[in-house]
Amino acid sequence: MKKHFVLLLVLLFHIPMLQAQDESMAEPAKKSVKSGFEAFNGIIATGYVDQGAYLNFTGPCFFYKFGYSKLVLGMLPSLRFKEDQGDTRNAFVTPTLGFGLTYAYKHLVFQLPLYYNPKTSTQNGQWNPGIGLGFRFDW
Repeated sequence: MKKHFVLLLVLLFHIPMLQAQDESMAEPAKKSVKSGFEAFNGIIATGYVDQGAYLNFTGPCFFYKFGYSKLVLGMLPSLRFKEDQGDTRNAFVTPTLGFGLTYAYKHLVFQLPLYYNPKTSTQNGQWNPGIGLGFRFDW
């Protein structure tokens, strides 16, 4: 009887140790890679372009997401803040649409936008590059 009791105790204490590892420990962690198209991806940025500032939200874009990083190429609906010099002036705040590349790591965003200034009576139309930093909400 003692043998059966001891054998039962040994089995009861060793059965939990004999179970297989759960899947999270059995396989190494895989980095998820995702790409596609989004209408809005939760990024707001501010920066400098053409002697003025801008505030934008990333709009329709193509993205490539890997690990904690996200690379975005798309439209940048923006508000530009720029005071014109001279007799004729635009408003200090003007809505505009830019295009550019955005890199996000966790919550931090680095942006390289391009904005177009149309032709005027004194200047040709041209693309102006900028630089900016921002915040990513959907991390």
